[in-house]
Amino acid sequence: MHAQENTSPQVNSPVEVARPPVLDLLEAEIPHLRRWARHLARDPDLADDMVQECLLRAVTHAGQWCPGSSVRAWLFAILKNAFISDRRQAWRRINLVTLDSYREPSVPGDQESHMDLVEVRRAFERLSQEHREVLFMVAMEGMAYDDAASALEVPVGTVRSRLSRARAALKREVEGDEAQPLRYARRA
Repeated sequence: MHAQENTSPQVNSPVEVARPPVLDLLEAEIPHLRRWARHLARDPDLADDMVQECLLRAVTHAGQWCPGSSVRAWLFAILKNAFISDRRQAWRRINLVTLDSYREPSVPGDQESHMDLVEVRRAFERLSQEHREVLFMVAMEGMAYDDAASALEVPVGTVRSRLSRARAALKREVEGDEAQPLRYARRA
């Protein structure tokens, strides 16, 4: 009797699949996306859902990203559009808050720096949405003006103008100037 050769293909052999390079870029941006989503949504659970949706759209439409351009600006634009879509549909949903889920804010110690930070955060929240967005992207995330303009889908000059007005408004709010925010009156 002759020993038979095993000519059947190996079933348990690992197959290495090349990981697209865009996935590494997306993965590196997740912390920034989470901060941006939490800023927009002001709800950690909704923010996580938005990041998930953003990443799904980014992977699905990875071919639309132009290599060499800012992946962060592209993702921020996707995330903002997902947020806007969600807000448009929000009127159809009822969001009930139970007393168990409500937590009183706690204030640690009476450190002066902590109180200054709380004051700046409150002043930031009183700014317009446009001002908060541009301050978040440029001042907090360190995005270039071009990238912020791309993410917000506005011209670079608009980003610079909004940033200047946002910084001035934040300074007025923090310093206690009770002047009204800049509003443009229509000329008759």
